[in-house]
Amino acid sequence: MTKVVLSVKDLVVEIPVRDDTLRPVDRVSYDIAAGEILGVVGESGAGKSMTGNAVIGLLDRPAHIASGSIELNGRRIDNLSREELRKLRGKEIGMVFQDPLTSLNPLLTVGEQLTETIREHLPLSAKEADERALAAREEVGIPAASKRMNSYPHEFSGGMRQRVVIALALCAEPSLVIADEPTTALDVSVQAQIISLLKRLCRERGTAVMLVTHDMGGDRRSGRPGGRHVCRTFGRTWTGSKSSDRTQPSLYGRSDGFDSFGVSGPKTIAANSRRYAQVG
Repeated sequence: MTKVVLSVKDLVVEIPVRDDTLRPVDRVSYDIAAGEILGVVGESGAGKSMTGNAVIGLLDRPAHIASGSIELNGRRIDNLSREELRKLRGKEIGMVFQDPLTSLNPLLTVGEQLTETIREHLPLSAKEADERALAAREEVGIPAASKRMNSYPHEFSGGMRQRVVIALALCAEPSLVIADEPTTALDVSVQAQIISLLKRLCRERGTAVMLVTHDMGGDRRSGRPGGRHVCRTFGRTWTGSKSSDRTQPSLYGRSDGFDSFGVSGPKTIAANSRRYAQVG
């Protein structure tokens, strides 16, 4: 039986406003096994990124987890302190953000940032950290990796910067990586390369990956036989390939949106009190 890395049960995220309380994430449940990619797709504002931020503990106040549980490798993490969550990030959960320029420090070389991250989370000497940083850059396909050790982020192309961010996310060997719109700012050909890279690293390392995207085409590229997708619209969450209620609006207003995933065995994993569609 494949080991479950991440288990989310009945997760509710609330945002108090002046006269009401918003629920961008409403009773969401899913598991991600080792070596599996879970694609989370939906419109902008559907709560995709907030679901990932809740897992890694990066919700901006006043947003907060109101109920539910999050377990990583069998350990509950949604009730950890801020300091405990800080130690968890990087070591056990890696994060790939949408814009690599916001993830990288423009005043430090790429080598310095990788080495610092490795030494923060792993008991290695400076020399061992440098060797691991070089291996990480080579693993993600950065050409002439040893010569780019002292290069700054602005000296890389957008695709190469995203590869650096992926190397940063994986350099401490986390069991889970959350990739939040990792290809949005990239050309189509580079998008395919980044998705292929994530798939390869997931397969070779046995890393669980949560891929957040609004690009249904890109999300299909991330899939594999037997893979799963979570579909989010406002207040609604599905897994599966189609909606049995074709009269109700589906993802992007397309009645065939779920069919395009090619995923068998659909089921409802969450719904709010106003059920819009039944997933058969």
